[in-house]
Amino acid sequence: QVQLVESGGGLVQAGGSLRLSCEASTDTYNIYVMAWHRQAPGNQRELVALLTNGGRATYSDFARGRFTISRDDAKKTLYLQIDSLKPEDTGIYYCNAKPSVTVRDTFWGRGTQVTVSS
Repeated sequence: QVQLVESGGGLVQAGGSLRLSCEASTDTYNIYVMAWHRQAPGNQRELVALLTNGGRATYSDFARGRFTISRDDAKKTLYLQIDSLKPEDTGIYYCNAKPSVTVRDTFWGRGTQVTVSS
């Protein structure tokens, strides 16, 4: 129902910035909820931020301030701007989507690697 492809990850120095993108292929006009998650080596996957089609954004504590989530429904693309990157931001960043309130399953992308050097 929804195919997600992330891009924009890479190797950067601490203090730098990245802009991640997630392109969705779906017949849904506007996806109910889209979110970014991340998983560091040895850690569980954790929520970074989510954004509803009504414009409500929710950030995890570590993400608030340095992370900005946005979406372009015309392009069916979700973005994550990360500023002042820290080594602890290293991990695989995954895009997630819930097409509508009536669909209980969510859909995942394959992830994009973010590596921050000190």
